[in-house]
Amino acid sequence: MSAGMETRPETAAATRATAPGRGRDSDGSRRARGASSAAMKRAPWVLLFPFLALFLLTFLVPILMALVSSFTQVRRGGLFGETGVVTQFAGFSNYAQVLGDPNFTASIGRMFLFGIVQVPLMLILCTVLALLLESASAKWPGLFRAAYFLPYGVPGVIATILWSFLYVPGLSPIIDVAETFGVSPDFLGPNTVLWSIANIVTWSYTGYNMLIIIAQLKSIPVELYEAAKVDGATPLRVATSIQLPLIRPALLLTAVFSIIGTLQLFAEAQVLQRVAPAIDSQYTPNLSAYTTAFAYNDYNVAAAQSVLIALVAFTLSIVFLTITNRKSA
Repeated sequence: MSAGMETRPETAAATRATAPGRGRDSDGSRRARGASSAAMKRAPWVLLFPFLALFLLTFLVPILMALVSSFTQVRRGGLFGETGVVTQFAGFSNYAQVLGDPNFTASIGRMFLFGIVQVPLMLILCTVLALLLESASAKWPGLFRAAYFLPYGVPGVIATILWSFLYVPGLSPIIDVAETFGVSPDFLGPNTVLWSIANIVTWSYTGYNMLIIIAQLKSIPVELYEAAKVDGATPLRVATSIQLPLIRPALLLTAVFSIIGTLQLFAEAQVLQRVAPAIDSQYTPNLSAYTTAFAYNDYNVAAAQSVLIALVAFTLSIVFLTITNRKSA
């Protein structure tokens, strides 16, 4: 008992001696945890800062500048602007001028027709290619995927130059062969040049869209194919009952990309303009905005055209997604 009684004061003294140290350690650990928590909260923003800065400078700022510019006009005093240049608010006058231009509205209508024909054909073609390459009986699928994707790696200007050799009379072997049978196709005529451009776009982007669909096909569980095989489903039944319904998100994605790309058509029309008299400087909406800005030096009207093109592309995409989602509901 005495020995036990003697150790209690020593234990209490040791506790009192170590208590302040434990308190300091506890405060230090709390501060360390607080600093670590603050550093963890800052880390994502530090990592995202380069992207956010580039996104702000190369995407948001140009959009805002174009939007502001579309509502302003530049007034020059004097015959050559020697008395000064004044930028003033113009309201919707630039938009009224754009919508009153029959050439610009005709280019929008021309792209509607282009999209109605070209986009469904390209989606059907890339879907068929994707299904064939992902079928169990496909041979050398990697080789054919690379071959179909290769045109996408060719810049639009180069692709248009290459195809122009097949469109221009005197250079095109296709026209030479056709003339031997008494047929004289005019690929660059007023009624056919739009579809010649559609052929170039289809050739360039079918492989790209095909890879998006293939990526979706590879996410389908193997168990579904095995169950279909046990049930005796044919490859056509597997494609229509399993694959096509499950790749619907990829089809919607490629369709939206194609709708937006249709209104952004520029390089093909500009390059073919050199050899096709039917293509004028306002043949497509983007070409019209480019001509207004750099040929007529009217950047405010060109900004209004660009904003309208973006609004039309956004509206068409929303309408398309709304209609397709309503049908699937």
